[in-house]
Order: sequence, then C-alpha cells, then structure tokens
Amino acid sequence: MKARTGVRDWRWRRGLLCVAWMASVMPGCALIHHDGKPYTEIAPEQINLANDIHLARDGWPAARWWTRYQDAQLDALIDQALSNAPTMVIARTRVAQAKSDVELVRTGSSLQVVALAMLDREHVSANGFLGPFAMNEPALGLDGPWYTEGIVGLGASLNVDIWGKQRAQIAASLGVSNARLAETSAVELEVSTDVAQLYYGIQTAYQLIALLNESHEVAVFAVQAHEARAARGLEARTLVEEARAQQLGIERQIVSTEGQVKQLRESMRALVGAGPDGLPAIEPVALPRSQAALPATLSFELLARRPDLQAMRWYVESSFDRIDAAKAAFYPSFDIKAFFGFNALHLADLFTHASQQINLIPGLYLPIFDGGRLNANLSGAREGSNLLIEQYNQAVLNAVRDVAQTGSRLQALDAEAELQKQRVESVAFARDSVEAHYRRGLTSQLAALEARQPVIAERVALLTLDGQMLGQEIALTKALGGGYRAER
Repeated sequence: MKARTGVRDWRWRRGLLCVAWMASVMPGCALIHHDGKPYTEIAPEQINLANDIHLARDGWPAARWWTRYQDAQLDALIDQALSNAPTMVIARTRVAQAKSDVELVRTGSSLQVVALAMLDREHVSANGFLGPFAMNEPALGLDGPWYTEGIVGLGASLNVDIWGKQRAQIAASLGVSNARLAETSAVELEVSTDVAQLYYGIQTAYQLIALLNESHEVAVFAVQAHEARAARGLEARTLVEEARAQQLGIERQIVSTEGQVKQLRESMRALVGAGPDGLPAIEPVALPRSQAALPATLSFELLARRPDLQAMRWYVESSFDRIDAAKAAFYPSFDIKAFFGFNALHLADLFTHASQQINLIPGLYLPIFDGGRLNANLSGAREGSNLLIEQYNQAVLNAVRDVAQTGSRLQALDAEAELQKQRVESVAFARDSVEAHYRRGLTSQLAALEARQPVIAERVALLTLDGQMLGQEIALTKALGGGYRAER
C-alpha cells in the first residue's frame, strides 16, 4: 500500500514538474508584436436600393432563368456552353485542384506511416564511432572494415496539434475550396448570360434585316418609278439619283447587319467551345416580351444570391483561418516519431530477434529566436485579410450599383418603348390614310409605298429599344445572381 502511495505521489510530482517546466518554457517562445485589428465589413443599410426604382414585376430569378423565354434554341446553346465552354472547364479544374489541396493539408495532420528498407555497403572508419568494427578479428566476431548493413521496418510520425495550427490550415484550405465552388457558379452565370446576350443580339439583327428588306422593296420601286417618269420627261433626273442613293443606303445597312450576325455567331462559337461545324444553325424567332423582375428589397439576400460575393466571402473566412494558423505558429509544437524494424551490420543477422530495433522519439520545437519571421508572417496574413475585406466591401457596393443602374435603365427603356409604340401608331395612321387615298385613286402607288418608309423607320427604332430592354433584362438577371442561392 505504501509502495502504491509512493508511486502515486511520484506521478503527481512529475505532473507538477511538467507544468512548471511548461510555465518556464512558454515565456521563451517568440512574442506577437504585429497583430492589427480586422477591418469592418460593410453595413447592411448600404445594401439597399433607392425607393424610386420600380419595375412591373417583383422577384428573384429562377435557377434556370433562361427557360422562361421558352426558346428551345437558346436552351440548347446554353446547355452546350455550360458543358463545353473552355472557361467552364477551367473553373471545374480549379475546383478539383482546391479539393486536392484540402486533402494534402488534411493528410499532413494525421498519422503518417511509411515502410523503410535500406541496403548500405559501407567501409567503417577506424577513427570513427564504429572504429572497433574496422578490425578484422574473426575470433571476436569482427570481420571489418567492409560491412553490408540492412535496415527494414515501419516508420511513423504524428504532429500533436495542441494549438490548432493544423486545424486552422485545414479550415483555410476548405474555405478556398468553397470559394472555388462559388466561383464556378459565377462562371456558369457569366457564360449563360453571355450566350443569351449574343443569341438575342442575333435575333434582333435578323428582325432588323427583315425590316430593312421591306424598306429596300419600297426603295427599289421608287427608283423604278422615278426612272420611268424621268424617261418620259415628267421629272428631273435628280429625283432618280436621290431615290437610288436611298436604296444604296438601305443596302449598305443590310450588308452591315449581315456582317454583324456573322461576328455574333463567331463570338457564340468561341464562347460555347464549338468547332467550325459545331454550332447549330440559329433560326429567326420573335423577341420575347420583357419579364424583368426586381425584388422589393435586397439587403443581405443579395449576398446569398450573388455567387461572386459568396466566393469573396469564403476567401475572407479563409484569411481568418490563416491568421489563426499564423498565431499558433508562435507556440511550441510537438511531434512523435517512431520506428519498429530490424537493423544489422550483417544481412544474415537481419531478421533475427537480436536485430530488432524500436525507436520512440517525442519532439518539442520552440520558436525562441524566430519572432521576426513569425511576426512578418502574421502581419502579412492580417494585411492580406484586411485587403480581402475591403475588396469584398467594394464588390458588395458594386453589386448594388449594378442592380440599381440596370433597374433604372430598364425603367427608362420601358417608358421610352411605350412612347415609341405610340409614335409608331401615329405614323401608321398617316400611312393608312395615304393608302386609303391610293385605293380611291386620289394618289399614286409611289406615294402610298413611300408612306410606309416612316413607319418602317419607327419600327426599327422600336426594335432597337426592345433589343436594349432584353439585353438590360439579362444584365439584371446576372446582377441578381441568376437564381444562385448559397447553401446555409
């Protein structure tokens, strides 16, 4: 009983000695001198829109927002782009790389076990630690100076993460991985909106060409009519050339618009990653009516719906973990190394019981004279984090600005389009009046046809506004996150 009490007392004394030793060692570690305060993140009231921005519809975009246009061609093009676009391949590769980095950091904090095997043919120095083995004395079991040493066994190492340095490094790498996932969603949004912009740019050009062809038919008839009159001496040749100049101007517009269609198709082909024959034919369709929607309030909801903001937020979180890891580096680190196997100077004795070798090596590392480097590392981590916070704050303000500018622009375009529709109706009334006079024989066919030109010109202006509204609607969808929703 006394023996057990003595052993217990010795264990308590040994524990107290360890605590006292740690207390004496800790002040010898490097001290933190350069740890500033983190910058403040943006206030919620700065994530709201002005009260004078309103659209006809309210709400957030759906996940596959482009399907609301009910256009099979557009659906196929966006699906092809999301599968094959080079930017999508790059984004997915970055995600895979980030996941590999997470696994690399995570495995570095777990138990490491390796198999060891070594064969060493060596000449033992007579003046070294193994000097006696350099002699050739068979009676003493010495047959030097040449030996073939063999080592075989298992080695293990384990870092004891007392201060959380490795846990912080793992959390930082996970933050980067999550940021890369959000960036992939941001690239998907970028690609889908770019494809939609190009697609409806092509469709707008198709409709413009159709209107210009109508105008061209009128211009051709006008040239023929004026030539006939000039041939009979009923009017001057000047009117013929004026009509021809108008016809040539329309033909130039048609050529220019057809060239624009080719350029847009090439941009589309490069965007979706298609080969020379990999882009399907794009048939003309009517432009859809505007379905722009703007939420009543944005606040923190915008932060959850914008993938680029979520990515930046994850980078900020990762920077905090890097700061924690940099702080933990100031404290002592512990590790344990072990070896179990066989070691012998003669291969014939390698796997005998007497050749067994066991090593157990606890290690303690104190950063006593490394304060300069560690403080510089901590300062760099803190400044890098503050920089990310400011970039995040600016990105939030830019996001609110994008929504506000696009929403207000859509508001203005909608008002302009309504006025332009009334203008088309007014000009069409004048055209209908001239055509009615022509049917009664009160005016010429040329006058009736030329009365169509102002209507066509106003329809071109209305088409331009409709195309701009559609482009701004897609831009608003992008500004609102395109249906992305951060996981809670």
